[in-house]
Amino acid sequence: MSIRVAVTLARPDYVLDARFDAPPTGITAVFGPSGAGKSTLLRIIAGLEPGEGEIQVGQEQWLASGFCRPAHERPVGYVFQEASLFEHLSVAENLNYGYRRVPDAERIIDFDHVTEVLRLGELLQRRPATLSGGERQRVAIGRALLTSPKLLLMDEPLASLDLQHQREIMPFLENLCSDFGIPAIYVSHVPEEVAQLADQLVLIDKGKVTAAGPVNEILTRFDLPMAHDHDAGAVIDTTPGEFDSEFGLQDLVFAGGQFIVPGTQPATGGRRVRVLARDVSLALEKHTDTSILNILPAQITEISKEPNGQSLVKLDAGGSLLLARVTRRSTARMQLEPGKQVFAQIKTVALLN
Repeated sequence: MSIRVAVTLARPDYVLDARFDAPPTGITAVFGPSGAGKSTLLRIIAGLEPGEGEIQVGQEQWLASGFCRPAHERPVGYVFQEASLFEHLSVAENLNYGYRRVPDAERIIDFDHVTEVLRLGELLQRRPATLSGGERQRVAIGRALLTSPKLLLMDEPLASLDLQHQREIMPFLENLCSDFGIPAIYVSHVPEEVAQLADQLVLIDKGKVTAAGPVNEILTRFDLPMAHDHDAGAVIDTTPGEFDSEFGLQDLVFAGGQFIVPGTQPATGGRRVRVLARDVSLALEKHTDTSILNILPAQITEISKEPNGQSLVKLDAGGSLLLARVTRRSTARMQLEPGKQVFAQIKTVALLN
């Protein structure tokens, strides 16, 4: 029941040639620089561009040799950079525009469920002109969901929002697919977004898919550029452990151990932790005379020589991948090499966000 995309389209400045498979659950992020072909790819999937090749969603064929399912017959929900709401309609009427397009027998998304999850109940009688940017985008997402799509397409939905409104809407995006059981393809050029949201990651550059796979695998591959960025790091999905109310600390458990992170109240669900390579130091022994609370046993799997006298070290912490950025002097002094056992040290306050 996976999603298969293998499409081509000639453009004046490049040829789009995108091939990847995506799972039928979670968020698949398509990441690349501006002009890489991300939005064009999304429009081909939606049937708004005339690409050639194959698109299959579950058992449904949307594009094949000699066949192209019309856009209005493809069960997709589309969220654009701009909310594009009907300004003359209330929020409730905007939502009902999508809801009423679906015959009763084909509805799989409930109106009340959408308004509850996206917290739209208090906005239903308001007009779009009175909404904040984050509220408008939540309405746009709700309208797309209420078409009961089999696939949700999101084209940089945070791009037009300021930082405050991005933070407002991010929690809704994080839980979107699990709340409604709909897979999503999410386009972005912002590493922080894909690290926080994506389950699968597709890299695209100059129209061609250069890599695709689980998000942490792609983020930590040394043969790909994201692992060498200034903000390179790993992401690890965790579950809540004990909460220390005295010191305001939450344990987050994963395969390689646990993180201790700041918290004001006990965590109630899974949480993704992003660990930047520059926030990880290495030691040959486990220290107790240190303020650092997160100390994980790990094995070095790869080392890359980086510019500015640095080394990038890939670590396997009980099956979870981490990156550490250290100086080449430390690499030599500690005789770091693949296969060596070390301890990864991460300051608790580095995991604040």
